[in-house]
Amino acid sequence: MKKKVFICSQLRGEFEENIEKAKKYSRFAVLTGFLPITPHIYFTHFLNDNHKEEREIGMSLGRELLSACDELWIFGEIISEGMKLEIELAKGLNIPVLNKSKEFSNWEKER
Repeated sequence: MKKKVFICSQLRGEFEENIEKAKKYSRFAVLTGFLPITPHIYFTHFLNDNHKEEREIGMSLGRELLSACDELWIFGEIISEGMKLEIELAKGLNIPVLNKSKEFSNWEKER
């Protein structure tokens, strides 16, 4: 069974660009042998991130998925408030938190 890795990256700000980045991070995880869990790709298809209640539902469901993961992988230079919450939860659950930004950048250059 593949390790499940939670993809932790920024969503707010440049929404469409950040979704595309999350897809690339997920692809990186798959092609390096892992099962990516990327809630901000899934839930934004049917929940409105600009609606406060729906955003909170999505973030809550994401935290639930995080609890089933083996590792949390951080991507990007900016750590948003939502990312901070996910990182703290992972630490509280003793889930390893790894910054994969540099490794991803090197991998992407080789492709």
